[in-house]
Amino acid sequence: MLWWQDVLLGFWNGLTGWIVLIVHLFGAWKEFPVYNVSRTGGWYDFGFLAGAGSPLLGGWGARAGRRR
Repeated sequence: MLWWQDVLLGFWNGLTGWIVLIVHLFGAWKEFPVYNVSRTGGWYDFGFLAGAGSPLLGGWGARAGRRR
């Protein structure tokens, strides 16, 4: 796989990781991992962290915009 495909897959898994994690807490979707261990690598990890952090960063930016 090319590096940009790893970044995109990691970003997608990071975005959906929050939903999958919450569903895992209730005991469902055991076949869908939160983090794809077989894809572990620098670019995948970068994309995963960017995707997992993006909902939090988006909320932080919206909060900063309301103060103006």
